[in-house]
Amino acid sequence: MSVVAIDVGLKRIGVALGVGGVVMPQKPILRKNRNQAARDVNAVLSELGAKTLVVGVPLGGSSEDEMRRRISHFVSLLNFSGEIVYVDEAMSSFEASEIYKSSAKDGKLDSIAAMIILKRYLKIL
Repeated sequence: MSVVAIDVGLKRIGVALGVGGVVMPQKPILRKNRNQAARDVNAVLSELGAKTLVVGVPLGGSSEDEMRRRISHFVSLLNFSGEIVYVDEAMSSFEASEIYKSSAKDGKLDSIAAMIILKRYLKIL
C-alpha cells in the first residue's frame, strides 16, 4: 500500500511517498494554475499507485481559514477515489528548513514538508 502526502501551496505543491514505513520526498509540482496542478497531482497519484492521500492543512486559528478553504477546494478538483486524510501541517515548513538549508525556490523544501506531514500521519496509525 502506498501513501502519498501533499503540501499544497500557492506556487508549489510538495509531494512525499510512503511505502512500507519508509517516507521519501518526491519531485515537487510547480503550480501555474489550479487545473494544471490538479492534473499533475492526479498523474503523480496514479503513477505512485496511491491508496491514501494525506493532505497538510493549517488547523490553527481563524486567520488560516482561507488557506484551509483553498486546500479543500483544490482537493475537490482531484480525481482520486482512495482515502483522503487531512493532517495538521503546523511547523512542517520550519522543520523542513532545518533539514534542507537552501534558499532555492525549487520546491524541494515543500516536498520535505510533505514528508514531515506524512511521517506525522504514519505515527498516528
